[in-house]
Amino acid sequence: MTVGHDGGAGAPPAKHRALLAAIVALIVTISAAIYASVSADGGARDHTSLAGGPAPRGKAAPASTGTWVGAWSASPAAAEPGTETTGMAGVSVRNVVHAGVSGTSARITLSNLYGQSPLTITHATIALSAGPDTAAALADSMRRLTFGGSPRVVVPPGGQVMSDVARLAVPYGADVLVTTYSPVPSGPVTHHPRAQQTSYLADGEHTADVTAVAYTTETPYWRYLTALDVLSHEADGTVVALGDSITDGYGSDPGANNRWTDVLAERLHEAAADGRDTPRYSVVNQGISGNRILTGRSGRPADNPSALSRFERDVLERTNVKAVIIVLGVNDILHSPELADREGILDGLRTLVDRAHGRGLKVIGSTIMPFGGYGRHTQAREEMRQQINEEIRSGRVFDAVVDFDAALRDPYDPRWLRAEYDSGDHLHPSDKGYERMGRYLDLDDLKGAAPVQL
Repeated sequence: MTVGHDGGAGAPPAKHRALLAAIVALIVTISAAIYASVSADGGARDHTSLAGGPAPRGKAAPASTGTWVGAWSASPAAAEPGTETTGMAGVSVRNVVHAGVSGTSARITLSNLYGQSPLTITHATIALSAGPDTAAALADSMRRLTFGGSPRVVVPPGGQVMSDVARLAVPYGADVLVTTYSPVPSGPVTHHPRAQQTSYLADGEHTADVTAVAYTTETPYWRYLTALDVLSHEADGTVVALGDSITDGYGSDPGANNRWTDVLAERLHEAAADGRDTPRYSVVNQGISGNRILTGRSGRPADNPSALSRFERDVLERTNVKAVIIVLGVNDILHSPELADREGILDGLRTLVDRAHGRGLKVIGSTIMPFGGYGRHTQAREEMRQQINEEIRSGRVFDAVVDFDAALRDPYDPRWLRAEYDSGDHLHPSDKGYERMGRYLDLDDLKGAAPVQL
């Protein structure tokens, strides 16, 4: 064995050891920098959001990789009555929304679709709710939102804007508070009625308040806010539910998140946590009460726009959409001026499918559920429902079928909803009915993409 003059068995020459030491020092320096970066949430190094605005309180969540998916959404449905002149000027609007998937960062979309003048937002924040049925926020979760680096943004009439990214860890199932303030009139207000969720209003600028003291007015609407996206490790795509009041959750317990889409999101979350071979998707709800496939209501733009007219915005433009579930048709049968045309409804559904296939999206479609006992039920409408359902079940409309009719109908009189699944109006499901819907859909049907067009 040769012992070098620097000592040690087989030790390298001094110049080589010096080079090795320099390399090790460099690695240590880089590792420390990486550690400091990912540990920012636990220290005082960085208390700003990715959007660039300082958090009013607390610390920013760590930056992360992942996939952007939809955690929540709601379709802009109409111009809010009585807001044509002043809009929500001088009012802090605190929307409460439910996150259907977890993420390490968040961003929002605001809409002025129905506005006839520019919407000026001077302050906006995002935070986690301190608990159910409250406008209070967890203090260390409050983040200021910015838009292109500025806390102020002007949304043109008919337009929308997405915020910068805020570093906020959003757990699955959390209620998220998104608050906006506009000091100047801008109406009418773009809103989503029948939210099945209580939100809050405060006079004056209180967007960064963590207490609920100023938020003395409760409201059943979502205003301006149309989407919450998160950077997620849990999901790698979004499934969009396009529907009417049954998808909107009408008749379910407000604030309980018992819509069928909430139940489906819970199942996908549980499957991902268990490592099951199911799609890793989040679910966003694009239901509008009273919505039809073929026709919208009056106005420019139309209140409650038809599914055909809103498909691009509410489905194809959703974040990282992979599949769509369509639950529509009952309002076309019930509320058309004349008895709806069977072929017109089916052609409308096939048009939606073709548009989805053009983007490579798989389409799961539902049969039309029973409405026996509802005020507009007639034998002619019942026959039309049955004829449309027969065509849907044949496989000639959608890529896959979820038979909500079979799942909820009364086995002794299939014209009616089963009593325990009926909210009482004989059209909308009860909470048990919505749970049945959310659990009836086969998760495997969400696998795959649109069929190849030859």
